[in-house]
Amino acid sequence: MGYTESEKVELKKEFLRMLVRLELDEARQRLLLGFFETYVKLSEEEEQQLQREVKAMETKEREKVLELIISYEQKGRKAGWEEGMKRGLQQGIKQGMKQGMKQGMKQLIRNMARKGMTEKDIAQLVDLPVEDVRALLEE
Repeated sequence: MGYTESEKVELKKEFLRMLVRLELDEARQRLLLGFFETYVKLSEEEEQQLQREVKAMETKEREKVLELIISYEQKGRKAGWEEGMKRGLQQGIKQGMKQGMKQGMKQLIRNMARKGMTEKDIAQLVDLPVEDVRALLEE
């Protein structure tokens, strides 16, 4: 992009200042900041340096830049949390369905056995090996 590694912190600081001065709505600010951060990634140490440099800015500008950074970080955390919840819910549903199917199969096999069916006949009907039917009956 035409900058050196040592200029990344200064580049991001100036980008944030410019973004604040443009007075764009929140959605556009997030879009531009997200695009910028895709190409200019700071290490943890560089992020800390950026924070120190932002805190040294003029009061009014500093407040707006910090507000922008905090807002962007909060949105990122919220999006990450929502994605994690969504994945967790999907996994939970999948696991619950699997357990429910297994419980249903166990109940069906037990009912068939109570009605006098042989393990071999049950295995053929539920399309399981006789050993699996036997194991489910023993549980």
